[in-house]
Amino acid sequence: MTQTCGHSRYFIDPAHAPRFTQMEGLETTVLTGLHGERMMMVLNATLPGHSVPTHTHPHEQVGMVYKGRAILRIGEEEREVGPGDFYCIPAGVPHSDTCIGDEPFVMLDIFCPVREDFIERCESQRE
Repeated sequence: MTQTCGHSRYFIDPAHAPRFTQMEGLETTVLTGLHGERMMMVLNATLPGHSVPTHTHPHEQVGMVYKGRAILRIGEEEREVGPGDFYCIPAGVPHSDTCIGDEPFVMLDIFCPVREDFIERCESQRE
């Protein structure tokens, strides 16, 4: 079995993945994309009582709601989403979310290409 830093190269344990706070109320765990991959998979958790303001980025973003509930806005569309709901956010399309309920709203996001800003955040925390 191939091991990297004591962990499997192919099987991911989120408990040992790098994480950082993007802003108050938004926690990110980087699952893949730090070792030369062309895609990046992360868990983004919006905490209860918080929102992620409308923003855009040049990365394609697809994913699934992992747990919790939120109002998710993509472009001009808005809906309440929960576990098992899928979404697609094309590059450059404005999007935002607001956690509703008492548990974090967790999105399993896949970005293409990788988020270089996330890589920089992870590297700066190791220093």
